[in-house]
Amino acid sequence: MMTTRRAFLERLAAGVAAATTRTPCAAAPPQRPLPLRDDADVIVCGGGPAGVAAAISAARAGARTQLFEWRGCLGGVWTAGLLTYIFDFDKPGLPAELKKRLDARHARRQKNPIRFVYEPEAMKLLLEEMCEETGVKTQLLTPLVAAYREADRLTTIVTESKSGREAWRARMFIDCTGDGDLGALAGCGWDFGRGPDGECQPMTLNALAVVRDAAALGEYLSFYRDDNRHLPAVEAFRRELQRAGVTTSYGHPTLFHVRDNLVLVMINHEYGVRPFDARQVTAATLRARAEIHRVVRALRALGGPWEGMQVVASAEQIGVRDGRRIHGRYTVTRDDLINGTRHPDAVCRVTFNVDIHAPTPEKNRTETISHGGFKAKPYDIPLRALIAKDVDGLLMAGRCISGDFIAHASYRVTGNAVAMGEAAGKIAAEAAKTGRLP
Repeated sequence: MMTTRRAFLERLAAGVAAATTRTPCAAAPPQRPLPLRDDADVIVCGGGPAGVAAAISAARAGARTQLFEWRGCLGGVWTAGLLTYIFDFDKPGLPAELKKRLDARHARRQKNPIRFVYEPEAMKLLLEEMCEETGVKTQLLTPLVAAYREADRLTTIVTESKSGREAWRARMFIDCTGDGDLGALAGCGWDFGRGPDGECQPMTLNALAVVRDAAALGEYLSFYRDDNRHLPAVEAFRRELQRAGVTTSYGHPTLFHVRDNLVLVMINHEYGVRPFDARQVTAATLRARAEIHRVVRALRALGGPWEGMQVVASAEQIGVRDGRRIHGRYTVTRDDLINGTRHPDAVCRVTFNVDIHAPTPEKNRTETISHGGFKAKPYDIPLRALIAKDVDGLLMAGRCISGDFIAHASYRVTGNAVAMGEAAGKIAAEAAKTGRLP
């Protein structure tokens, strides 16, 4: 991935020739042309909260913007992941606009500016409409498979979809894949997990369920009619699970009220899973979905307010907390959180505390969530943490920016992803239009 396209094709041709020489009776595989699209100033890979924000921001700044997403909708963990709950969202710009537009659709439950429950399907439609309004060219169901550099400059990506394999050029690229897929393919250095053993935070698969009467389950619903009531609801829900004879893999089993008699079920932890290992993620997803249905069946058997409880949708995408952290021109660290560091090139101010979910089932039983042993002060994420260190022409936004394990456990929530994406989009558009690097 660190070679030019010409060198890559020359090696490919040499390999085909050698294979043909060794097996003279076999016909050489036919070459096929690789269509090259060269009509974008900015390409954004990943259509989650950070990616949508980056694409909208770049387009509003006047850049011809192409957005690629491998799932069948925009929104990432918000929609395909059925997150339903947003943290650290009291920020200007796109976060404020999204809240206003969700409220206009009556799709947000609480009015707390920092955290609230939203309706995933309403969010899905809103993001699609905003991209269309701003002129973003969106292509769904299109995974990224390769990236090419000319010297140190990222110039081209390759996708594989029902349309076949296609190459795309742009002046600037933004990695919003969450797991740093574009940065890794382009040859950037990256870190994962805590320390050399790669200990990482667990994944969680969410699900939506219908109940007979949400009001009758009010004491078990976090933040239901009380913006501060969370842990008491978790404890009450845990007692009901014990009464049903089931134990969940997540030590803080949680129910959120989405609307009417629709609730979000968050009860699962999948430990030690590498998000860039498809086999591991597949196995984790299958285990998690089975656990959700098993637990809901047990609750339904209790009768009373649980009678008729039914899973109506489990997430298409398992929720990932830990992914690659691409090396940038600055690394956000634990010390930044302790000191409340400010930067002249700040793009986002983070107010969310460190939130480290237990890395093992054993740890989950004693300390489900750790805050790192300190209270984080509000701190800045500088633009330099969004600029790739090893490759020119590449920005990052969201979970895959440059930071250490502790800092990542704070800035990874989606309110910060949107703010970072908005900044990355503006910077990418300016760089592309003026012929400069970020």
